[in-house]
Amino acid sequence: MSFHRKEFYSLLFYEYGEAYFASSDGMRARLAREPLQNVHWTPPDKRGPAVLLATWWTGPYAYAATPAEEMTSREFPYSDQGLDDAVAWLNEELDRYLAEKT
Repeated sequence: MSFHRKEFYSLLFYEYGEAYFASSDGMRARLAREPLQNVHWTPPDKRGPAVLLATWWTGPYAYAATPAEEMTSREFPYSDQGLDDAVAWLNEELDRYLAEKT
């Protein structure tokens, strides 16, 4: 299995201050705009800097119930290319996780 770019929506989704969660083969993932806040109606020049923060961890617990030290995160530019790169990184991490698991 792998994560697919189309599952992660467009950047517009993240402007509403929402995080996207996914899972594959026991690995959980979260992608969100950081800072996590609704900026959809804020003019772009008034929003301040932001990044996409991709995070992954292993189950069985949800994001809110998993200690931060058990997660791995990486920042990406808040752009379409950054979104593509974040999904690619999550897939690389998934491949590594599955290789270590077997």
